[in-house]
Amino acid sequence: MKILVISGFLGAGKTTFIKELAQRTKQDFAVMENEYGAVGVDGGLLSGAAEDSEAPLNVWELTEGCICCTRKADFATSVLTIANTIDPEYLVVEPTGVGMLSKILDNIKTIQYERISLLAPITILDGEHFEEARRQFPDTWEDQIRASGMVVISKKERAGEEERRMLEETVHAVNPQVPVCSVHYSQMEEAWWQDLLRRPLDPEQVIEIQEEADQPEHLGLTSAALRSGNELVLFLQGVVSGVFGQIYRAKGYVKAGAAWLRFDVVDGRYCITGIEPMEEPRCVFIGRDLKRNWLRQVLQSTLYVAPGAKVHRSASGEKQRARLSIPAKR
Repeated sequence: MKILVISGFLGAGKTTFIKELAQRTKQDFAVMENEYGAVGVDGGLLSGAAEDSEAPLNVWELTEGCICCTRKADFATSVLTIANTIDPEYLVVEPTGVGMLSKILDNIKTIQYERISLLAPITILDGEHFEEARRQFPDTWEDQIRASGMVVISKKERAGEEERRMLEETVHAVNPQVPVCSVHYSQMEEAWWQDLLRRPLDPEQVIEIQEEADQPEHLGLTSAALRSGNELVLFLQGVVSGVFGQIYRAKGYVKAGAAWLRFDVVDGRYCITGIEPMEEPRCVFIGRDLKRNWLRQVLQSTLYVAPGAKVHRSASGEKQRARLSIPAKR
């Protein structure tokens, strides 16, 4: 089993890249998702995307901790379990966006043997918002580039040659030897994708193990619903304006009225897309000084009720509901 670690800061586009990798290579994959909070979001999205794919994915989730530190023992056990049970040709590991890549590689090296080997790790760099990521968590950001075997620039599909050159220079200022893919990966030939699965970790590469940096707060919710898509828009406007604290990353999917909607918040911007119905809502918020009670108050004011579940009613027989109200920023 060959292990490919795909790292990148919060919101860089790791999950999207993994889906593209599976589609382009059509190899036998298992994916280990390490969600920072207690609630996993991307695992369900990866599994759902694989149902109609020629490259089915077995998705494993490790939540509530980082595999570079607090969950390192569970991580090692899970890797060995995957190798000894489903035994895929490739295991793709997607760490949390604030994990130290150097420590993750060091953890994997402790369990390497003839059936488990490491490929050159990939770091996804958000070409639009990397400066903010570097400012928020400089040690983590630099570690993910220093320990990388290749840096792939995301979210710069329309970048010109000069802009791509500047991005490459930014990366090489941290790691002069690392290859950089500054052309958007959607434009790369099939041979490039296949080569990602053939590049072993350079045994001569010296990876300096970094001390763990301060970690942000997180909140995960599995009971969440809103009355409509308009309420979700109002809520996300509050998120990006700082009403609920300094939120670096938010993602999830909720039932809004009759529709299921997925939301993503990165660097002060949000987007909403429709998705197929999910088993339950899932939301994750990562940042500083999170207003946990306010987040719960808004998202749980109209609770999602699973089919067949009991609904609590008032004395008049009406379903218990509360109006959405977002407090003013203070």
